[in-house]
Amino acid sequence: MDLPDQSGTEANDSSLNGNSGSAPTENVQPQEASTEPPEIPQHKYHINNVYRVVPNEDGIEKKVVLLTFDDGPKEKEMLEGLLDTLDKHEAKAIFFVNGYRVKSNPDLLKLIYDRGQIIGNHSWDHIDLKKESADSARKQVEDVQQIVEETVGERPRFFRPPFGSGNETLHSIVEENDMIYMTWSNGSLDWDAKFKNKPDGVIQNVMDQLHPGSNILMHELPWTEEALDELLTKIETEGYGFVDPRTISAPPEN
Repeated sequence: MDLPDQSGTEANDSSLNGNSGSAPTENVQPQEASTEPPEIPQHKYHINNVYRVVPNEDGIEKKVVLLTFDDGPKEKEMLEGLLDTLDKHEAKAIFFVNGYRVKSNPDLLKLIYDRGQIIGNHSWDHIDLKKESADSARKQVEDVQQIVEETVGERPRFFRPPFGSGNETLHSIVEENDMIYMTWSNGSLDWDAKFKNKPDGVIQNVMDQLHPGSNILMHELPWTEEALDELLTKIETEGYGFVDPRTISAPPEN
């Protein structure tokens, strides 16, 4: 996140010294900005063939979950509620975004990025890519890569197909764009009309399916935002931690 210039003007204004009648100030040398790049978390996990999060090697904590939110960015107040709750629980999540929504709400994409969360690719139009030609599917994937990079300066590392629907062609396109493909292993069903405005139902759906490496599918929806704090508390109470998506790599060669 860009920070405002903290230097001020008074410290550099020579007219404040000399004849002002005030005592001379000490000559304080300004601190140089750090040139060290931000620390990149170590790769510890990968997504297996049933889309669970699993350790890359023995000795890494298995009792973890991955938090994900699809179909945004939508609305600022709702998004800020999700981000505030994630911060409260010191949790990171992947926000799988649609290109057409990014085009309409670039400021919300920047908000996700500036708050330290991770952006994923969920296609441009949220259509069934399994039914599309190879050229159409490629455009749906790569146009999102481009607009996200133009907006926040980085290309997504993760891809989730709408409806979880894909094929070998789509897998190849995703791999060519250096992304990790995933669907999910734990569905909150927050999208289902049966659970509209029912945060308790969303919480119960996730907890009923909770397992080590749960890849939890949620959406940017008001009742999910309302449920999130209690849900994360319950997950923590069961002894689970939250995976930082930046620690997820491609599957190990062996």
